[in-house]
Amino acid sequence: MTKEQRRDLIEKIKNLPSLIASAVKNLNDAQLDTPYRTGGWTPRQVVHHLADSHMNAFIRMKLTLTENKPSIKGYNQDAWAELADSKKMPIEHSLGIIKALHARWGYMLDLVKDSEWERPAHHSERGDVTLETFLNIYGNHGEKHCKQITDLRARENWK
Repeated sequence: MTKEQRRDLIEKIKNLPSLIASAVKNLNDAQLDTPYRTGGWTPRQVVHHLADSHMNAFIRMKLTLTENKPSIKGYNQDAWAELADSKKMPIEHSLGIIKALHARWGYMLDLVKDSEWERPAHHSERGDVTLETFLNIYGNHGEKHCKQITDLRARENWK
């Protein structure tokens, strides 16, 4: 991956808070609780998932930067999305987490040295990965979920 590609992914991480806030702007509870596809998550679950997933990602990247090939544990994101906090809690709390977390995460990533991007970790589900692998995954992760919400908005003609 080139420096420019890494820079673009870091910018995506920095920009996610405004992107997700825009995606859910003015949605009421009924809309927040509408699945984006049959069997899919609701916008409320997606927002809470982004907070959960990106907190894990931030910690995974810090571990990769500070430990010698740390073991990174996967988790059952579908089970997390079914917990009551993900299904019922107001989204403002997770939007706040995402805003603060992404500011901190972007700052940290801006300071990663070229030589550190290949630092390894061992993920329980993916096997051996690098810091750059995590950047590639999470740099695109938020946009994918925002698109699910904006596609739902367009399909349902929600303004």
